[in-house]
Amino acid sequence: MPADGGAFYVNDFNLSDRAPWKKPTQLIPVSEASLPASAAWNGAQMPHITWAKPATEWFKMAFRRIRREVLARRLEKMVPVLTERGTIVTGSPLRLLEKVMSAPANTWGYAWVHGDQGFLGATPELLFRSQGRQVQTMALAGTAKPGGQEAFMHDVKEIEEHEIVVRYLVDRLSGLGVVQRDLRGLCQAGTLLHFQTNLSVQLRDAANPDQLVGELHPTPAVGCLPREEAWLEKLREYRAQLKVPGFFGAPFGFVEPGSEGICHMVVAIRGISWAGHQAQLPSGCGIVGGSAFDHEWRELRLKREAVVAMLGI
Repeated sequence: MPADGGAFYVNDFNLSDRAPWKKPTQLIPVSEASLPASAAWNGAQMPHITWAKPATEWFKMAFRRIRREVLARRLEKMVPVLTERGTIVTGSPLRLLEKVMSAPANTWGYAWVHGDQGFLGATPELLFRSQGRQVQTMALAGTAKPGGQEAFMHDVKEIEEHEIVVRYLVDRLSGLGVVQRDLRGLCQAGTLLHFQTNLSVQLRDAANPDQLVGELHPTPAVGCLPREEAWLEKLREYRAQLKVPGFFGAPFGFVEPGSEGICHMVVAIRGISWAGHQAQLPSGCGIVGGSAFDHEWRELRLKREAVVAMLGI
């Protein structure tokens, strides 16, 4: 990480890039109001994307195999990802940066563009925020549509899925310092409702963002538990079979310039990626003992619909 900050952390889910910190030659602050003028779209219009209905076969196979391991108590949780694919018929996905800048409350916008490819979105999930010896993080797992709050609050499967993530974070962070956990609450991000538990840590030493990424990523909200290499490799196999875009579920962050060393690191979900005229819209779901295929399939659809609504695509 550059000592003077002002750098972005960009990597894929597998952390394949050994030099993930990207320091721009110039940082230009923009606002929602100033973005259109400063970006100089050169006449580019908002994109029109035609989406193809996702196939169920490979995802259903992954679901069954994961659930079998969960029921055998060899695995607590794993998050397979389904990707809907589309064609950019007209316009430019760069224009979606305007939508990201006006993202819903309780989300963080993110974007990375390189040539004719890139990814962007607005995620409700913070991996961590660090400054000095202070770290804030969250467990965000369990999903429902707003309006079903009463049933959601007592949904055993959704609570189990959430608490798995909380236990993981407490366990990993306890080795670094003193952890404080808030009560489980609710977070509404756009059209979806989630369980959220905030945690804070007083580290024994100054925060090292690279170390924190290594300790926390992937959390069971996007990965698996136990977080053992054999299960991580199986997760990577499923992602490869299902052709999941590398950005999805990966850490994405920024260290502010100056001596404070404030680092914001989010989990890149609720977004799309593109390469040329091909677009990808991924969504994931946590498989635990109480999971049922129809319920998870519906959750995947709700998450993709939330992204479509947020980006207007």
